[in-house]
Amino acid sequence: MDWSVAYDNRAAVPGAAALPERWTQAASAFAATMGERHTRLAYGPGARESLDLFAPEGTSRGLAVFVHGGYWQRNGPEMFFHLGAGALARGFTVAVPGYTLCPGTWVSAITAEIAAAVSLAANQVAGPVHLSGHSAGGHLVARLLCRGALGVGVAERLAPVLSISGIHDLRPLLNTPMNTALGLDLAEARTESPSLLDPIAGAALTAWVGAEELPELRRQSRLIVETWGALGRPMQLVEDTGHDHFSVIEALADPESPIVEAWLGN
Repeated sequence: MDWSVAYDNRAAVPGAAALPERWTQAASAFAATMGERHTRLAYGPGARESLDLFAPEGTSRGLAVFVHGGYWQRNGPEMFFHLGAGALARGFTVAVPGYTLCPGTWVSAITAEIAAAVSLAANQVAGPVHLSGHSAGGHLVARLLCRGALGVGVAERLAPVLSISGIHDLRPLLNTPMNTALGLDLAEARTESPSLLDPIAGAALTAWVGAEELPELRRQSRLIVETWGALGRPMQLVEDTGHDHFSVIEALADPESPIVEAWLGN
């Protein structure tokens, strides 16, 4: 296998280079409509250790978290605020955390940062905690379903998690050019791979992936469903017809979409 292309989503999707600007504009326009219902909280001392909270009108039904992707080394929450529109319309408080990017840190440290962000947000918002994440963010939310990642009080509140195009076994990334930035060794790749770890009691997960994605991304979604399913955990695999690695997340802005239903339930 040519590992230099196996995980290269940007090269595989025509027009991918234009998406960051388009998403940033949509996210900025969304945030501009929120006024005082948009707040930013620091969850740690780092420059990127903050989360943006968007409150619904009326009483919140719970917390909906979206963790962005970018292979742990690029992008930021300010590109993705608009994807919370679907959850917000359904009455949930939306949290979009940032995190320190590689090579300035390690993947294991990013896991700890997202755990801290989710814990802080959960302390601000009552009710169930619905985690979702895309690509590297899919890895991070699945990682929080593993034993010891979250404190008991927060872990007990987790609803079924939505991992969108998630990376659930990091070992293949050792063979890719991106590992120059990630700095993974085999030990960290193992300890940070959800598919190699034990999920918490009661863990449930939907692995959602575009049917037009690269074969390795589709395999990664099947992998977590098969490995955790074999442990008796409720798992679901959805291959979203007609969608690639980037278009697959855009329906999160639609409160009636099937992907929002998978994220939030009824």
